[in-house]
Amino acid sequence: MSSEMKSSLLEKYAPKLGFKHGLAVGLLLLMLGGGLGYVKTVSSAGSPPPAQTNNSVSTMPVDSLSTAFERVAKIVEPSVVNISTEQVIQSSEMPRDPFGGMFGGDRPFGFFFDQPRDMTQRSLGSGFIVDPRGYILTNNHVVKDATKIKVRLQDGRELSGKVVGTDPETDLAVIKVEAGNLPVLKLADSDQVKVGEWVLAFGSPFGLEQTMTAGIISAKGREGIGGNYDNYLQTDAAINPGNSGGPLVNLRGEVIGINTMILSQSGAFQGVGLAIPATMADNIYPQLIQSGKVTRGWLGVSIQQITPELAKSFDLKTPEGVLVAQVEPTSPAAKAGIHSGDVILEYNGKQTKTPRDLSIAVADTKVGIPAKLKVVRDGRTLAMDVAVGERPSELAAATRSESRPEKAEHAKLGVTVEDVDSNMARQLKLPSASGALVTDVQAGSPADEGDLRPGDVIREINRKPINNAVDLQTVVRNLKDKSTVLLTIVRQGQTRFLAFDLS
Repeated sequence: MSSEMKSSLLEKYAPKLGFKHGLAVGLLLLMLGGGLGYVKTVSSAGSPPPAQTNNSVSTMPVDSLSTAFERVAKIVEPSVVNISTEQVIQSSEMPRDPFGGMFGGDRPFGFFFDQPRDMTQRSLGSGFIVDPRGYILTNNHVVKDATKIKVRLQDGRELSGKVVGTDPETDLAVIKVEAGNLPVLKLADSDQVKVGEWVLAFGSPFGLEQTMTAGIISAKGREGIGGNYDNYLQTDAAINPGNSGGPLVNLRGEVIGINTMILSQSGAFQGVGLAIPATMADNIYPQLIQSGKVTRGWLGVSIQQITPELAKSFDLKTPEGVLVAQVEPTSPAAKAGIHSGDVILEYNGKQTKTPRDLSIAVADTKVGIPAKLKVVRDGRTLAMDVAVGERPSELAAATRSESRPEKAEHAKLGVTVEDVDSNMARQLKLPSASGALVTDVQAGSPADEGDLRPGDVIREINRKPINNAVDLQTVVRNLKDKSTVLLTIVRQGQTRFLAFDLS
């Protein structure tokens, strides 16, 4: 294809996306749709009928990689859809006359800028059919705030779509079109996907429908990118604006992920695409169809990663498991006897190597179902059962007080602290007006290396209570150089442990 033709296509489709090039490094949610498919049989009345999946290529001989790609395309493409949305921006949100009164009282530009006009913003996306009755799985950001949704099927039909359920925390959504006997895709066990495995991405990049790209799984378990339940598959199969919500499939034509975002300096694909794993959607998708929302399990604990320094402080042989920093009163964890300082090694027989492992496992547990935990407390291994509860609405983050009592500097740690008064304790959601509030951390100091931050409240040092700045000064004075320091702090209303060496 010539450069002139490419330029023509971009000029034709890019304006529909509202896409801006030259964005700073960061996350770019792809402004086109898609999804991963799965039909789950439910025994209750009114449940969806069994999925009518297309023929699988799993038993077909693969003569060559090219032949395999061709077979997968025939399986997947009939179920992939293009999603176009419209969002009306109210006139009250539009900017007024930018020239103000520069041209006198007659305001010659007022006619253009002061008329109450709504603006329609259009975007494109992808999705795919997961239920033969017309249910389509896509990304939440593809259909968020849409006032009109159009779905184009592979056979050329264009149907109106309606949102039936969304889950912003995982960026998943289900929409429905009035049609029946539609071809669906199968949801695979993405936990079994291997790094280096061939995968294919489907969708409508830049509005170019029924596009397929090939690549491999570059990495698994990418987290700390989008939200509380990040666990992305990373791929180098080309993903661009318009692929968002489209399926990422294996060479059997099974969906292993939903194309969701890219990491890019240019705004277009640069080799790093991220997809929501299919196993995460296994619990979410049926709930969105049945109730329009997702109910998640909850223990009522604040947790953090075990570092080598924390492992040493808690007499652990290796930095394994997840440390319980705080237990909410009357929560399922509190009722089960879990304590702050416990280390959770396993949840329902599976190792919890990171806080994300535990968070996702608990969230996927049905409310009221007992969970079995393997916990280490004071060097002893305990087996505990916890009746998982329903996660309540999240509380707003605590705000810091603007008041500043007298400060005290402690060079050995590299921090400046001050006493906590009653007003400050209330704003920081502290159980009592005690502790030392960190107001400054010296760059490169032991406290800085140990992740202590301004706004943290130090409650204990090496398990000795800190009620005020004087207590902290007394304890710090007796700390030996190169020793390991264990702090108990409160950060934004949550108790945490920090450990670092004085060097």
